Amino acid sequence: MELLLSLHSLFGIIGLAARHLQSAIISPEMDQKSKIAKAAGLMSVATFISRVLGYIRDMIFAFYFGATGVSDTFFAAFRIPNLLRELFAEGSMSAAFIPVLTEYRQKQGEEEASRLVKITFTFIIVVVGLVCVIGVLFAPAIVTIIAPGFLGSAEKFSLTVLLTRIMFPFLLFISLAALIMGALNTKKVFFIPALAPAMLNITLIFSIIWFESKAKEPITAAAIGVLAGGFVQFVFQLPAFFKNKYSLGLDTSFGHPGIKKMSVLLIPATLALSVSQINIALSNILASFLPSGSITYLFYSMRLIQFPIGIFGVAMGTAVLPTLSEHAVKGNFDGLRDDFSFALRVLFFITIPAMAGLIALRGPIINLLFQRGLFDHAATKGTSEALLFYSLGIWAIVGVRVVTATFYSLQDTKTPVKIAVVGMISNVICSLILMGPMKHSGLALANTLAACINFSLLFYFLRKRLKRIDAKKIIKSFLKILIASAAMGVIGWMLLQGELWSRSGELVAKSVYLGLTVVLLAGLYILFCLFLKAEELRLLWRLLLRRRRGLAKNSISM
Repeated sequence: MELLLSLHSLFGIIGLAARHLQSAIISPEMDQKSKIAKAAGLMSVATFISRVLGYIRDMIFAFYFGATGVSDTFFAAFRIPNLLRELFAEGSMSAAFIPVLTEYRQKQGEEEASRLVKITFTFIIVVVGLVCVIGVLFAPAIVTIIAPGFLGSAEKFSLTVLLTRIMFPFLLFISLAALIMGALNTKKVFFIPALAPAMLNITLIFSIIWFESKAKEPITAAAIGVLAGGFVQFVFQLPAFFKNKYSLGLDTSFGHPGIKKMSVLLIPATLALSVSQINIALSNILASFLPSGSITYLFYSMRLIQFPIGIFGVAMGTAVLPTLSEHAVKGNFDGLRDDFSFALRVLFFITIPAMAGLIALRGPIINLLFQRGLFDHAATKGTSEALLFYSLGIWAIVGVRVVTATFYSLQDTKTPVKIAVVGMISNVICSLILMGPMKHSGLALANTLAACINFSLLFYFLRKRLKRIDAKKIIKSFLKILIASAAMGVIGWMLLQGELWSRSGELVAKSVYLGLTVVLLAGLYILFCLFLKAEELRLLWRLLLRRRRGLAKNSISM
């Protein structure tokens, strides 16, 4: 009953937030900033729905499997296909496919662009399909590498191998889904591709609830759900894909100049974009040597920071890339600089208060979402400790998305990958130093320090490349937002103290208490920004006024 009440509450939040966000982003003015804001807003709505469904999925997973050795095997097994998803799927589509396809559409027309999509489709089936076969065959060796700490338990090791084999083909389906997403994004279709991951979450929820009690190994129900969800995510986008005059078919012309150009961009681009996933994988390996539950604590805390990162960071990075690519193809570098500055400042304005909120309210949030069934208060405390240190790096992780997208719009993938290597080395060194005294929290802090180094170096070299990127304006805006967010966070932390947040249950009272606190903090953040004269607040207000004027004109014309 408690689980059903919680699900009902979260579905209500989905509906309210989606309606609010949709009403806030539609503007009749179609200049470049409005287009970027609208695209990012649409993606944020879809991603919000998907992320909340993801949390419902995690709540159900925590209810059935808790923070135990069994859950550790699933998250360890899922780490490699998830990492490769970043490498072969989302990384390559964002960094190599979109700029090249945009260039072909601009210079050679729709027919040649459509042919390039078919060739890329065939290329993914051949290459990624082969990787999946290798992954299934060599699963024991892969598990030995990603979770060497499991070698001491034959049962734990064999279960992780089984789950790895079940989930590895997920990589092929999710790569094809990413291809469809990239093709639609180049035609400025964002909502359906961003909503597709929600289908993965729905499929996984159904699989756990329906098959958990029927499977010989209950945890395999989740692995089967991941595999089926990847297929559903691919199929879900096909109607929009065909509607936009694309078609699927096999074309083995791998010598096509577009494929060659993507191949040149692909390897460094995917390594650079996936640096966060690689850092997480390294943390996973090291965490396998720590006490039981450590991998699960890191997973759930990372899931929570992925909420603002996915809704705002990934959305803005994806939405701005086609526009920046068009500027680069046309040689309009003033427009590129201006839109980059706009995207980064608006992104910080939204994500830094989210970061402060997660830090201040981390205990109550984890308690409300996960503390039930086998997920007890000790698990809440362990996850909360990791969330504190992961959250400190949110601003840098989302910033990397926009700065990296700007490099890729210039078809420069070498600079980001060089900096990504520095970030990975920093993560390894910091992890080895901090995991001893701080356990799993040290691994989370190491990830944050690496993200900060990564962003700072990317920002420096982009400024050096473009000469001018409004650095002073961005830094000034960042400091104002940080001050307002910190003040808001301190008040939030003071409001949510007490024994209520150490107990399980009482979901209605906790939901109301936490919800009202979040609303109050949002109001305080706006007041603090008004006091500090944050320019981004005035900008968003002007966009809202434009929308109201547009609605008024439409009602008069009717």
